[in-house]
Amino acid sequence: MNNGFGHEVPPRHAQQAHREVSRWLVVIPSTDGALARLFSADRTQVAEFDAGTEEVNDLIQTASASAGAGGPEWDRALGGHTAAERASATVYELSV
Repeated sequence: MNNGFGHEVPPRHAQQAHREVSRWLVVIPSTDGALARLFSADRTQVAEFDAGTEEVNDLIQTASASAGAGGPEWDRALGGHTAAERASATVYELSV
């Protein structure tokens, strides 16, 4: 007899392919505060969040940085940003 007490047995774990490791972190200053965008190696956006978070600080401690994201390799990835925003961005190459 079951009256709804206890815990349900969890289902079997289904193995799935993991997401590709993030390679680039682009920090773009804006009027509302800096914006951080994570990209995979082929510059596909993985995440977007506030650059003032503690996690961003942890990520950039060991990363190499370069100023500006105006190169043609960033055209598709940062197409929604102006040339001035892209020029003032900081691009961090994350170690894998």
